[in-house]
Amino acid sequence: MTETRYGANYWLDDCGDDMARRPPLVRDETVDVAILGGGFSGLWTAYFLLRANPGLSVAVFEKHFCGHGASGRNGGWCSPRYPMLVDELVKHFGADAACATIRAQHAIVDDIGAIISEEGIDAHFTPGGMLSIARTANQLTSLKATYATYDRLGLTADTTMLSADEARGLIAASNILGGMKTRSGASIHPLRLVRGLAQAVERRGGTIYEGTAVTQVRPGRPAMLETMGGVVTARAAVVLAGEAYLSQIPAYHRQLLPMSSMIVATAPLDDATWDAIGWQGYESLSSGAYTKDYLTRTRDGRILFGSRGAPYLFGSAMPETALAQAALYGPIINTLRAWFPALNAVPVTHAWGGYLGVPRDGLPSVHYDAASGLANAFGYTGRGVATTALAGRALAGLIAGVPAFVPNLPMLHAPGPKWEIEPLRWIGVRYIQNAFARIDAADFRDGSVPLDSGLAKTLAPI
Repeated sequence: MTETRYGANYWLDDCGDDMARRPPLVRDETVDVAILGGGFSGLWTAYFLLRANPGLSVAVFEKHFCGHGASGRNGGWCSPRYPMLVDELVKHFGADAACATIRAQHAIVDDIGAIISEEGIDAHFTPGGMLSIARTANQLTSLKATYATYDRLGLTADTTMLSADEARGLIAASNILGGMKTRSGASIHPLRLVRGLAQAVERRGGTIYEGTAVTQVRPGRPAMLETMGGVVTARAAVVLAGEAYLSQIPAYHRQLLPMSSMIVATAPLDDATWDAIGWQGYESLSSGAYTKDYLTRTRDGRILFGSRGAPYLFGSAMPETALAQAALYGPIINTLRAWFPALNAVPVTHAWGGYLGVPRDGLPSVHYDAASGLANAFGYTGRGVATTALAGRALAGLIAGVPAFVPNLPMLHAPGPKWEIEPLRWIGVRYIQNAFARIDAADFRDGSVPLDSGLAKTLAPI
């Protein structure tokens, strides 16, 4: 049987790019907009700025290579789901804002598909919608409540609640009690999209420096970035789009919490195995587990299965070695095979992880402060593939002085509160991770709920 390559990112192996590094910055530079981070947030912001303002000088500064972080390691969902549950959106921002947000998320998925086509990016954009599966009674209750909120808001035009038999007709997973299908949404090859988007930015006149670590951010008029290769002066704005990696810059250490998410990929399945599983619609598939289950069918016939990752490390440490430990992936592989017993003899070829940025209040932030010259787009809590495009378009408009194309989006606010200092941060986050694992275990065991589940859910930002 093929051995699993721990720490090997399937998307990187299949990206169709020679991954030649762009030159680093080697001298001081002055531009209109300087962007920290060569992932989706930074590249979409650059793209929308240059598309609207071809005369701007825009430069992106990336420590490793474009797509090194979560943008090139995720589950491949181009999802219409916002990084906040719809009932929470209503609770905190009202029904009108919730409706506007959900509609904007749906629209940006279509826009991404159009841009991929326009720019000739081979990102494997495959419309298939979203399929949420309930595999316990508690998950089914939660899924019905979500649908009821969508129905109350008038947002069920492309969303359907499914019976157990209807859901099984789409996917032959185990323990299906019901489901919810949303027609909007697509699967993509995220690293192909990142690399293609970087090339599109360059075609439109942007400059990208790879291998260029930012060591300090200087607010002011003008704002500046200090890098190992030189100081960058930004006449209009410095954009902070480093996501989880921003936590490694001292001034922003507590702004975002780096949390890992882990994925395994099977070998390509033969026709008989696909016949046993079904899943002919390429839906982005998930359950309601607190520890997260998210699945993608790739163009070459693999199944990707993702879940929450390694335990949070003290001091927001982000070592790559923590993402390559075989012991972390055993439970994920076991869960995948519990979903689909037909995969018991199918090798798992790749197992990798990535760090995502979690804000203390669980809310993404898109903001531009003209007085300090600083702008930011971050905090997607794992739902950033489509949301970053929404954020990048909004931030480009703020920097360029263009009214927001969707006004009053909840993400249009300054960054929220900072995370607690250590060791309080480590104690709290480890407790929440442990509690969520216990909640899922009790739910699958007998449908019970741990006594402290309410506390854990209250403390968790997501």
